[in-house]
Amino acid sequence: MSAPAAEVLLEVEGAVATLTLNDTARRNVMTPELGDALCARVAELKGRDDVRAVVLTGAGGAFSAGGDLKMLERLRQVSFEDARAFMLGFYARYLSVLDLPVPVIAAVDGPAIGAGLCVALACDVCLVAEDSKLALNFVQLGLHPGMGATYLAPRRAGAQAAAELLLTGRRFDGKEAVKLGLALEAAPAGQVLTRARELAGRIATNAPLAVRALKQRLGLDRAELQRALEEEARFQAESYGSQDLGEGLAAAAARRAPVFQGR
Repeated sequence: MSAPAAEVLLEVEGAVATLTLNDTARRNVMTPELGDALCARVAELKGRDDVRAVVLTGAGGAFSAGGDLKMLERLRQVSFEDARAFMLGFYARYLSVLDLPVPVIAAVDGPAIGAGLCVALACDVCLVAEDSKLALNFVQLGLHPGMGATYLAPRRAGAQAAAELLLTGRRFDGKEAVKLGLALEAAPAGQVLTRARELAGRIATNAPLAVRALKQRLGLDRAELQRALEEEARFQAESYGSQDLGEGLAAAAARRAPVFQGR
């Protein structure tokens, strides 16, 4: 039996929409198919004047376990230019949330790893569970960071704190995420989505034209983000040609520590 298609659920209650990553069997790992589903839902919402705020979350006890390791393995077999182009398209699928004209609140209940955490950081506000397992663990796989990590993490946490997280790839929890400035609030597990919808509801009661304009004013520097994405795609394409990435993927599959040789 084939695996169920990756999907993103859409629920609208009043003026608040909730988008839910729903590939629960794989803990919402980031595949092109799940990214396409997210893009489709974003396109649906962009034309809806009745939606004034959006919550982005994940089903099955995870926000996202990060990039699909099988996808990374396949990318080791393609040319540098094909890998670079693929990554730019891959980033665009998930960062389509930036195209929503209304505020987007990430509700992270459960793991948000690597590129999955980056998508949460791309939202206007991020709420997390106190015990969520979080990491920007790209280097632990032998991979340069992507999905805007090198722009989004310093923007939220500052240069030195972001450098430490990116260079070590270490895990941290929701409470530390708040201390670092990566999240606004840490709530007990199971309460994050409720808190995010409450915040979205408060935003939705305000003047919609003013809120949409304020989102643009407070939002990311899209030109600077695009420059970061271009550089990340180039460096990730180089990583795919390295022996280190092969070692990192093998170590992850075997649940052992990698031994990198710098090749």
